[in-house]
Amino acid sequence: MRFDHRAVPIALLAMLIDSIGFGIVLPVLPSLIVELGAVSLAEASRIGGYLLAIYAVTHFFAGPVIGNLSDRFGRRRVLLISLICFGVDYTLMAFAPTLAWLFLGRAIAGIAGATYGPANAVIADVTPPERRGQAFGLLGAAFGGGFILGPAVGGLLADFGPRAPFLVAAGLAFLNAALIATLMPETLAPENRRPFDWKRANAIGAFAPLLRAGGATALLAGGLIWQIAHMVYPATWSFFGELALGWDAKAIGWSLAASGVSMMVAQTFLIGRAINRFGEERTVLIGLVAGTIVFAGYAVAREGWQVYALLAFGALTGLVFPSINAILSSRVDASNQGALQGGLASLASLAAIIGPLAMSQALAFGAERGMMGGAFVLASLLCVVAFAIFLFGVVRRPGKLA
Repeated sequence: MRFDHRAVPIALLAMLIDSIGFGIVLPVLPSLIVELGAVSLAEASRIGGYLLAIYAVTHFFAGPVIGNLSDRFGRRRVLLISLICFGVDYTLMAFAPTLAWLFLGRAIAGIAGATYGPANAVIADVTPPERRGQAFGLLGAAFGGGFILGPAVGGLLADFGPRAPFLVAAGLAFLNAALIATLMPETLAPENRRPFDWKRANAIGAFAPLLRAGGATALLAGGLIWQIAHMVYPATWSFFGELALGWDAKAIGWSLAASGVSMMVAQTFLIGRAINRFGEERTVLIGLVAGTIVFAGYAVAREGWQVYALLAFGALTGLVFPSINAILSSRVDASNQGALQGGLASLASLAAIIGPLAMSQALAFGAERGMMGGAFVLASLLCVVAFAIFLFGVVRRPGKLA
């Protein structure tokens, strides 16, 4: 793909490094929770869900504020400050003496965790509407690329203890901040900036320009349900790997890396072709069908080769969110792209509040009764609901605008 602005590859690189930092800690999180909390693995899965939820709660309120700040002061400054805060957060978690410190670290990360929204706004600033779906797909591919390297490295670093990956993640966050400070130009033109408005700096206000455009309710509802279903991965995968498959940190790391490979391939090479051939709306439906099948497959998979086959096919789920984002971003003007992306970040945070709580409880409930796939059954059912919403509320909606 030809980049429309030199800020785009820098934003992609920043997202790659940031996702490496996130993925690098996943393989060791179960053992760290067990160590600090002196609990069983099943109970640790519940605590892991609470950790993800506290991050999402703080991010839910902070996301629109940071998105609106990027509409006022520009993308570069907001990204820089957020990444510095992330570096401090990972350092704090590396030396956490108790579970309470882990929760504090996650709360700080939720407030600072605005990299995805402003990075999307960078792309919206400089990319023509007809190319945004493919560009957003590349941003998702960069995130997937981080999941290739991050979990694999995290699994290897587990030999040095469950805290070592957090120190490496802190270093990557600071490196990311240095790249933004030295290489990234500002993409929001002065004439497109607007005063900060607290009325828009919340999840409802951030969507006001979009809601006025019409036809957004089904998009937002279906997108929320899809993201709740997709939270089954960060909420339960490391615990599922140990409980259902007997994997150690290295095996979990390699499986997450394989998932990153498949997602990056799909979002780099398939998203643009799928949108060109089927359109953004039907591309969403294809991804949701794939999600329904894959999640149901994980519920019954008990061999490693089965999981890896599902990981490969599950790459098609990477078509969903870039297509939704492209539809939504085409319905607001340049001065509100940051607010929209902040609103989408809050939507994701709402899913990240509900999803980990629901998925971790489903996993723990099933595991305590010898049924390891409960979380994936729930995720598959949610995909069916999201598919119905998109089919009847968007694709077949009379007088639809998209």
